[in-house]
Amino acid sequence: MAEFETVRAEEIKFGRNNFIEIARKKVITDSGENEFISIGRGFYLPDKEKRWKSSITLPSEKDKLEKIAELIKSI
Repeated sequence: MAEFETVRAEEIKFGRNNFIEIARKKVITDSGENEFISIGRGFYLPDKEKRWKSSITLPSEKDKLEKIAELIKSI
């Protein structure tokens, strides 16, 4: 069984009620721990509750994240 823990999360709001959340998360399993970066897109319901549309997981290795950031900036 896996347990997930959010280490840190930041939110970017856009449009009327949309957001993107960038988070560092940790998964803990019987075989050990692993950290990763999660990018999720969602929206707020009228009562301000969050709902998620989609997400992607990125590796936490610094060189991989730097390359992804370079590609995003260059597109």
